[in-house]
Amino acid sequence: MGNQVCTMFGLDAPIFAFSHCRDVVVEASRAGGMGVLGTAGFTPEELEIELNWIDRHVHGKPYGLDLLMPVSYETVRLKPGQPTSALLPDQQVAFVDELLTRHGVPAMPVEESETLRRATLNRFTITPTQHVQILDIAFRHPIKLLVCSLGTPSAETVARARTAGMKLAGLVGSPEHACRQREAGVDLIIAQGSEAGGHTGQISTMVLTPQVVDLVAPMPVLAAGGIASGRQMLAAMALGAAGVWCGSVWLASPQSDAPPEVKQRILSARSSETIVSRSYSGKNSRVLKSAWTDAWAAVDAPPTLPMPLQSLLVKEAMARAQKVRSEPLATYPAGQVIGQITSEISVRQIYHDMILEFADQLEKLHKKYS
Repeated sequence: MGNQVCTMFGLDAPIFAFSHCRDVVVEASRAGGMGVLGTAGFTPEELEIELNWIDRHVHGKPYGLDLLMPVSYETVRLKPGQPTSALLPDQQVAFVDELLTRHGVPAMPVEESETLRRATLNRFTITPTQHVQILDIAFRHPIKLLVCSLGTPSAETVARARTAGMKLAGLVGSPEHACRQREAGVDLIIAQGSEAGGHTGQISTMVLTPQVVDLVAPMPVLAAGGIASGRQMLAAMALGAAGVWCGSVWLASPQSDAPPEVKQRILSARSSETIVSRSYSGKNSRVLKSAWTDAWAAVDAPPTLPMPLQSLLVKEAMARAQKVRSEPLATYPAGQVIGQITSEISVRQIYHDMILEFADQLEKLHKKYS
């Protein structure tokens, strides 16, 4: 299944697997595609450990790294000895406490809460200074692709990538974003439609992909959002994409480290059971619909906090809910494609099935219209 993207990275199939789980990344790359590790949630020290593990297990296959580079975020500075509670308004804290109490979720000890919040802040690497730390680590590893999400790479980042022989990709949700990424000097564009899980825009994959393809040609484009089968992959290629970027399809796999209650929700959920909400990160993000998202959407709910402060509320709330396995509160970034995920299938099998279905459907179309 050779094409421009396969040649660029030495892939058997142009299927890119985004995940925060190193096991998914390794299995995807070893299956013939490219696994891409999301850095959100790792401290620089933890990321070094993850990349060392990937290097040992990926058997020399190519893999990538996804880095959040938001245009806007809240600068967080704690004074010496100041508790993290000083960063969070009383209104939002009281709202979360009341919501969790209503669902039978007990409070977390103050010391444990403080430790968790500080760890969350350390893991939320979104500032320019933190980007430099992450990039310093990345350039010590044989990473083949660096993906910039929520913003464009700096000229210094582009130059360092060129020197290291690393390709750059920009993840976009609109034609305007694609133009900015192209001008910044990336090598390929990921056009992510509104169906996608996580941070997403307002234009669907079917509409966005051909617009971006035409704008940035001959630069290759990956289609993202609502792709979890060979038929959907074929549709993306018909729109002009050179490959596909998939995320939600791996969530219920044995390799995924998603919480058990989240996996169960994904396997039983309909496509309509995801929602775009600011309640998860402070920015628009498609997540599993739950009592958490419902509460924040209510007319009497307080406003969500900016990134990364909303994450302080979310991480603690979800940790408390997971202790008692509260399925009604369970939320997680997930795309509309979860409606077709009904069984736990390995990453390698998902790759195999997608490629076979792609080839089968392509042959059927050729026979039908030739």
